[in-house]
Amino acid sequence: MTTKKSAKKVAKPHGRKRATTEHGTTLSSAFTQVRDLIVHGRLSPGAWIVEADLTDKLGMSRTPVRGALQWLQREGYVIEHKSRSKSRMIVAPLTQEDSAELYSIVGHLEGLAGRQTVALPKERRAAVVAKIRAINTTLHRIAKTRDLGGKNIFDLDTEFHRTIVEASAGPRLMLMHNGIKPQTERYWRLYASNILSELHVSVSEHEAIITAIHKADADAAEKALIANWVNGAERLAKVIQMHGERGSW
Repeated sequence: MTTKKSAKKVAKPHGRKRATTEHGTTLSSAFTQVRDLIVHGRLSPGAWIVEADLTDKLGMSRTPVRGALQWLQREGYVIEHKSRSKSRMIVAPLTQEDSAELYSIVGHLEGLAGRQTVALPKERRAAVVAKIRAINTTLHRIAKTRDLGGKNIFDLDTEFHRTIVEASAGPRLMLMHNGIKPQTERYWRLYASNILSELHVSVSEHEAIITAIHKADADAAEKALIANWVNGAERLAKVIQMHGERGSW
């Protein structure tokens, strides 16, 4: 009798622990899936978020979806819109002010990563230089010929910057970079087709980054990476002025 009761007591906390783990996994999955819908434009800037629709789309209960929306609100993907009668969640608009802040933050994070990449042993640093130079050569060809040739400018640019960050960033820097970088992707996906004519300028800025890392000049690498993002925000601002801020009404 005593043995059976003990066995039951051991089983109960094990069951609770497993349920907590599953809930955490579901919440993380809900966050990632809803964020992807926002980043890829399938939830448009300024759109009302209907919790019931999301639960149906994701095949989840309301609890993880509600938790995911609160998480997304903390990270700036959704905002609360209040009226006299009620408040609702909407997808955060794409604005000049927001893009300038995001691009500046990412630029400074990558500037730090650039300094750390410069400090790598010579062989590892040379491998990074070789990879980003090859990527930039492809971008240069696209800028010159306007022929994408099956390549995606966003993916190439992302790989260029990710190579530098992943070469040297520690877990905290990677966590911050991974948390905020997808927000810049929202702007890329909606406005990038309008800045192809400016691609050669970004390619030139990339060359400054490559040269600085090759020469192991930490100050120049940091400065060049920040400049690439700050200048990118300025180029984007011109496009937003022309086409309007998405979701601001």
